[in-house]
Amino acid sequence: MIAQDNLKTNPLTSYQIILIVLFVFIIFTIVVDYMTLPALSAILLPKLQITTKEFGFVMSAYAFSAGISAFLATGFSDRFDRKNLLLVYYGGFLLGMLLCATANSLLVLIIARIVSGAFGGVVAAVIFAIVADLFHKDQRGRVMGFVQLAFAASLVAGLPLALYLATNFNWRLTYWIFFLFGILIFSVVIFKVNPIKTHLNNASKDQPLTHSLHIVKNRDYWTVFLNNIFLVLGDTMYMTFGSAYSTNNLGVGLDKLPLLYGAGGLAAIVLSPLIGRLSDRYGKFRLFTIGTVLAIVLVAVYSNLAHVPFWLVVLLHTLLFIGINARMIASTALATVVPEMPDRGAFMALDSSFQQVAGGVAATAAGWIVYQAADGMIHGFPSLGWTVIGVMAITIGLMYLIHRIVQRRK
Repeated sequence: MIAQDNLKTNPLTSYQIILIVLFVFIIFTIVVDYMTLPALSAILLPKLQITTKEFGFVMSAYAFSAGISAFLATGFSDRFDRKNLLLVYYGGFLLGMLLCATANSLLVLIIARIVSGAFGGVVAAVIFAIVADLFHKDQRGRVMGFVQLAFAASLVAGLPLALYLATNFNWRLTYWIFFLFGILIFSVVIFKVNPIKTHLNNASKDQPLTHSLHIVKNRDYWTVFLNNIFLVLGDTMYMTFGSAYSTNNLGVGLDKLPLLYGAGGLAAIVLSPLIGRLSDRYGKFRLFTIGTVLAIVLVAVYSNLAHVPFWLVVLLHTLLFIGINARMIASTALATVVPEMPDRGAFMALDSSFQQVAGGVAATAAGWIVYQAADGMIHGFPSLGWTVIGVMAITIGLMYLIHRIVQRRK
């Protein structure tokens, strides 16, 4: 009953709704940018004549760049107006997309990915810090549920469009389209978002390096960092060669990949707001555990499939995305409660740094665990699946510790 009352006494204002919409669109462009390459692995591996190890390196270039950039941001991210930080990092990300759109060689593409990661990898951290500043803790499950729509929308609209353009025209065209869309969003942020300076009243007076060390020494913060590291490790390892595995091992045609990803995204769009509200009402740890158990079961099944009917692949793939989506919504909403106000920007930046580096390690590790044979088959996927299951199981214990930290503070 108390949780239901909180939903009534903390309604979202019209300005908060505008912010949520902008956050969804911003993260949508970043997710599409990040997920386009792994979704195109079935096309790029033979087209660029690269191995799985080389493709893992291309994927990790963005992640390692983003990790370094986010770590450097920890010392000053709480010292500036968060709106200005958002504009700087999102603007730099758009520059990276422009470089991708004009890349004419693999080397230039890698450089473009490094630029995109250096700026785009910090944007989500800035957004989550804003959410912690401007939204009550009993609203954050709803907010994260809506923000997760960006990930779902990327599967429904972004990735199918990228696959269609890559198959029928040129993969660079995707970057041109989303670059122009991002410019529009950037303009709206300039004129519609108010300065966000409340945190400056409680900003740490320490030097940047000292403030960063203060964040690193906090044991409660490390529980969140470790949990999110393992979250990204598992999800990225499984995602990196997902489309190549589906087409070569499960018999899914390239023309059906948009439907495969789109079905999972559509389910996430429908269910994300509901999952967010349920996490506020019944507990974020409970929803996280349910989502993780569902994901573990689906990974075990999906990793050991052979040629099966397409409808079964779509069903299992969609259920897997629902489980992963529930994990992300619940864990992100709960983690925003842990950092103190003076630490939020630095905490989110450092958390993003660890996640991005974890993503780079995961992509590289996936490239070592699996390999593509001469006939195109992806070998080692069952081993990859069991590795991911072990990583997912660890997150349940870490999320329980985070849940205890939040309960203790209450």
